[in-house]
This record gives sequence, structure tokens and C-alpha cells, in this order.
Amino acid sequence: MEKGTRPHILVLPPPSLYHKLFSAETDARLRGLGTITYNGDERDLTSAELAERIGIAEVIITGWRCPKFTDEVLASAPKLKLIAHSAGSIKFMLPDDGLSRGFKVTTAAAAMGVSVAEMSLLMALMLLRPIHQLDAGMKARGDWKDLKARGSGEELTAQRVGVIGAGHTGRHFIRLLRGMGVETWVFDPYLTAERAAAMDVERVKSLDDLLTGCRVVALHAPSTPQTYRMIGRRELGLMKDGAILINTARSSLIDGRALLDELKKGRISAALDVFDEEPLPADSPLRGLPNVILTPHVASHTVNTHFRQGELTVDEVERYVRGEPLKYVVTPEMLATMA
Repeated sequence: MEKGTRPHILVLPPPSLYHKLFSAETDARLRGLGTITYNGDERDLTSAELAERIGIAEVIITGWRCPKFTDEVLASAPKLKLIAHSAGSIKFMLPDDGLSRGFKVTTAAAAMGVSVAEMSLLMALMLLRPIHQLDAGMKARGDWKDLKARGSGEELTAQRVGVIGAGHTGRHFIRLLRGMGVETWVFDPYLTAERAAAMDVERVKSLDDLLTGCRVVALHAPSTPQTYRMIGRRELGLMKDGAILINTARSSLIDGRALLDELKKGRISAALDVFDEEPLPADSPLRGLPNVILTPHVASHTVNTHFRQGELTVDEVERYVRGEPLKYVVTPEMLATMA
């Protein structure tokens, strides 16, 4: 944009979500970059309402549950130059040719990788050394000797860990593993040999190789047509006895019925943060299995992550205002592998 001008910035997240993502300091930075119009309604706008408000906006800040930018909306936005998305994927927001309409789109997906990676690491450690079960036994006044006998566990550093997907989150998870000296295998069709060498990981050629060769398997792939149900009954059968499966990515990556059947056998364990039906039904059989750790889709939900999303979003708006290259711009090529 031209130096010395202040863009009109339209903020779509409702107040409660906005203040969850944008700290007072980050909000002050944003106010210094342009003329701001906030969403004063404690609800999500419709596309029709967005079309009515978008006319003078040069920059739009979007977030979870924002309305779709339909053809009608974009036709009402002659000044639009930047959509700065304060969350992850932007696929649901735009028409198929949205990225060719003369404006740029950025995403704060990079902000979420750290917390999801840490949750995956925590889940692996808990399944190898069942602290949650020992804690429950202690608080239930269980027998000391019995609990002590069950508490030996295993070390993560003694395992070979397989990572499916080397995107933002997968790379953070890999860094945590390599920092602990864990042997790490990765399956990702888009991972080059050069990048694998730089990350100090073994790049496996097939998913089957990873499933048969690794004791712990963590899913960090996006939800795309190519990854839908990539872990089915056959793939689960390839996993070692005593294997651990961790899914903090998307439930669509796994055949849920096949996983439930395998878990009921007690042959493998799992840690799941995502489910085909959310909230997870109260009568879900998963809730009664001792070899499963369940969390309510919270892997990315930390105070730090949410404020980092806001910071990355305002960073991009600031780069735009200064005429600098955007760091997290979404390209048409990226859409093929984006969730």
C-alpha cells in the first residue's frame, strides 16, 4: 500500500473471541495501523451481513466461524487487499478461485504447532508411563505395593517414533523428539530427502513401513481427500503389539469403527483429542476403555497459542502496511495440502 496512508481494517471475530486472541498490547498495535471497525455483536456474522459491511475495507481480520466470502461478498469489496486469518485453514472461507481475485490471504496456522506438538508428546509419555492411572490409584487409596509394581513404565527415548505429516505441527513435534534423542521416522509424500536430513529424521517411503517399524505413531497430517481414512483396519493391523497411536490432528484420518474394534482387543493403546462426532457422546464405548486417553479437542487451546495467533495476524497486517513481504501468505499451491 502507499506510504503514509492508513487502511480501513474490518475485524470479524465477535468480542469474546477477539479478546481471547488479541491481547491489549496486540490490539493497541492494530489500532496504530489503521482505522478499525470491530464486530460489536456477540455472534458470528452471516455472509449477507458481511457483504453490507465490507465495502470500504482494505484489510479484513477473520477467525474461527467467520462467514464465507461468497461471490456476492467479494463483489461488494472493491478495496480489499488483505484477509488476515487469525486461525488455521482458509479453505472453507473462499470460492475456488478466491486467491486469484487480486487480494492476498495469510493464516496464523504456524501459531498452533507448538501447543499441539507438546500435547502429542505428553500423550506419548502418559501412555508409556501411566501417571494418570497411578494418580487415580493413589487418590483412591489403592494398595501402595500394587501401584508401585504397575508404575515402572517405559522411556520414550527407548522407542522409535513415527510421525505422519511434517507440516507446522509435525515439525514442532519432530524437534521435541530429536531434542530428547528419540529415533524418529517420518512419512510425508511432500518431504524431500534434503529436508529430512536437515531435521535429522528417517524419511520412510510408505505408510506401511512406518506402521510396522515404529512403536509410537503420531498423526499430524491435514484433513484432505488424500488423507481421508488413511488409517483403516488393514493399517491398524500392521501396528506392533503394544503400539501407541496418537491423534491430535483430525478424526477423518482414522476409520473410527476399525480403531474401536482394535482398541477393544487391548492389543494397542491410543490417545485421541479429535472425534468424528463432537462433543463425544456420553455413551461412546471409547469412554470405557482403559487403554485410551481422551481429551475434548483441546490440543491447540492454550493461552499462549491464542495470543500468538493474534500476534502473528497483526504482524502480517503491519508488514502489509509497511509494504513488506508477507510471511504467512497462502498460495494456490498450498491449498492442495491444506486442511
